[in-house]
Amino acid sequence: MTIAEVSKEFDLTPDTLRYYEKVGLIPRVHRTAGGIRNYTDYDCGWIDFIKCMRNSGVQVEALVAYVRLYEEGESTAEERKNILIAERNRIAAQVEEMQRTLDRLNLKIDRYEKVILPVEKELAYAKRELDPLEASV
Repeated sequence: MTIAEVSKEFDLTPDTLRYYEKVGLIPRVHRTAGGIRNYTDYDCGWIDFIKCMRNSGVQVEALVAYVRLYEEGESTAEERKNILIAERNRIAAQVEEMQRTLDRLNLKIDRYEKVILPVEKELAYAKRELDPLEASV
């Protein structure tokens, strides 16, 4: 597949695909005799994996280290697992923080609906009652 086809397939720009290759997020893509990238199913599998991990918040540096270790072979399996565990723990902490923020927002919205909105309605009503221009209409 050409870079344009892969770009469309994975909804990534060609520049992003080139960047992924440049920094080592995906192994070097084979090229045709004319120098055009020729993505294989194997390459696309890596792109799918990297896109999934990036969309989940896994850091580029961690993924680069993971790919390099993968290319070294099975002897690095434990190190790769540890990278994934560390990223999972970092993301889990972020999810917990986001949940606390979401809970706080929900409390604020609830308070707004139960306390502030009724007071605002009372004040608006009182203003209309006291406003001589409003009363004469």
